[in-house]
Amino acid sequence: MEKREYRRNAIVIIYLTACAVNGTVPDTEKLRDYDLGQLFEVCQDHILTACAAYALESAGIQDAQFMQAKEKAIRKNILLDAERRKIFVRLEQEQIWYMPLKGAILKDWYPKLGMRQMSDNDILYDFSRRRDVQQIMSEFGFRLSAAREVVDEYLKEPVYNFEMHGELFMKYQVGEMADYYRGVKDKMLKDAQNAYGYHFSSEEFYLFMLAHEYKHFKLSGTGIRSLLDTYIFLREFSDTLDWNYIQAECEKLGIAEYEENNRVLAMKLFARQKLTEEEKQLLNYHIFSGTYGNQETELENRFRQHGSGSRLRYVLYRFFPPYESLKTSVPWVATSDLLIPAAWAFRLIKAPFTSGKKLMNEVRFLKNK
Repeated sequence: MEKREYRRNAIVIIYLTACAVNGTVPDTEKLRDYDLGQLFEVCQDHILTACAAYALESAGIQDAQFMQAKEKAIRKNILLDAERRKIFVRLEQEQIWYMPLKGAILKDWYPKLGMRQMSDNDILYDFSRRRDVQQIMSEFGFRLSAAREVVDEYLKEPVYNFEMHGELFMKYQVGEMADYYRGVKDKMLKDAQNAYGYHFSSEEFYLFMLAHEYKHFKLSGTGIRSLLDTYIFLREFSDTLDWNYIQAECEKLGIAEYEENNRVLAMKLFARQKLTEEEKQLLNYHIFSGTYGNQETELENRFRQHGSGSRLRYVLYRFFPPYESLKTSVPWVATSDLLIPAAWAFRLIKAPFTSGKKLMNEVRFLKNK
């Protein structure tokens, strides 16, 4: 789908999701000239298919792909909730503190079940108990699919994907934000209904949600759903938030401008208000990023940040990444600084076999610079 057509479909999806979350029925005349197959494709990129399906259904439009996506989203939410509760019971038994993150909480503020689709479950926990948690997840039938510096990813059929985090951010990705959240337990509140569960206050939840989205925004882009999450959260809590505290903490995090731009765009977009030209440009960045960003945006941002516009600087950065970044892709380097040269060589050797397509895209990108 060419860019102009993609954007045209994305605007309709924004309209449909706005209708869904605001409880209004879409005008079928506005949908008459659109191909549901193309709408579905763009929805999938932004993980908004179930939300759009609710809107289409309310307008009397039945489409097999959309209805199936909605049913799958509902089923997955139910299954993930049940599995998460089981894991929390075991963490309580083993006296391991924990806190569910972002999507697992956000989804309950959407108007209907499954409207906020879940790709995985993120849980922060006491990282000193990493081996115990790995054993617990193994007992529940999960396979450890990736073990990175401070996060383990677990998979289990048919739909279970859990990411267990020892920290919220890694320094090589976001610098000062990683430092800000290093002592995150001091910002957490104890649950009243259990012994080891925690949660964020509304202000801290918003700040972390912003910081998490900013990480994606800065690295590879973030899609329309992040704006919808902001709209849903602020619709629920805006009047009760301590905005002086939020603004002060955003300054510390270095995201004050991002917070304001993101908030204004989200609230105007899903309230169906007219956007300025600057807001339209920002919206385009979201539209062409997809939910978790794309490689083209990631390469542009990385080239600007680490290459300073120079191909040579960029190539040197990619061949010889800094230690914090190296630890993420080659965890064993953390055992000794003497292993750094071997880790650099290991990355170069394995890249064509594990990331061949991405590597070729990166080479093509550099040729055009």
